[in-house]
Amino acid sequence: MTSPALNLPAWWDPLAARALDARRADFTRWSTPAVGGRPSAVLVLLGESDGEPDVLILQRAARMRSHAGQPAFPGGGAEPGDADAVATALREANEEVGLQPPSVTVVATLPRLWIPVSGFVVTPVLAWWHAPHPVAVMQPEEVARVERIPIAELLDPANRGRVKHPSGFVGPAFAVRSMVVWGFTAGILDTLFELAGWTRPWRPGRLIPLAE
Repeated sequence: MTSPALNLPAWWDPLAARALDARRADFTRWSTPAVGGRPSAVLVLLGESDGEPDVLILQRAARMRSHAGQPAFPGGGAEPGDADAVATALREANEEVGLQPPSVTVVATLPRLWIPVSGFVVTPVLAWWHAPHPVAVMQPEEVARVERIPIAELLDPANRGRVKHPSGFVGPAFAVRSMVVWGFTAGILDTLFELAGWTRPWRPGRLIPLAE
């Protein structure tokens, strides 16, 4: 069970309990180097709308040099003034979509994950949006749109599949709201859904095409 002090809705219980014990191997086969890599953090922000859970996802701007057009969690590289990964995730979310940090309750800091292709060491920060408020694109040079996507849409077997990138990468994907959520973001969501016991049977053999 989760701590009563967090005052989470009941649907949070299985995820919060398992997230506290999550291991790096639950998310990736890549070992995280003891030194090196650029520290960064992302905010995995779960809220509730009309009694149903959702997650905050933004879409990167098409003109970015890396991850152009890709859906992602708010987040980015750590800066000298950041006290820790939580501070990094909340600062980035504030800068990117105007998220107010006092509206967020941090539930768990997940294991540090190594992304070899970019050289980042990413700490996902799992949080409850206890006081949701309007958010919007604050940095159009980096963010094209922001959406609160219902968890039920992501779990719908009709919206699930895998992508195959020209690099050879194959991984889980979610086709929702005219976006294909894939890569690191989809991997985190897929693992969290498994940990919580929320996953519904879906066809892993279905390939979802990536946009050019």
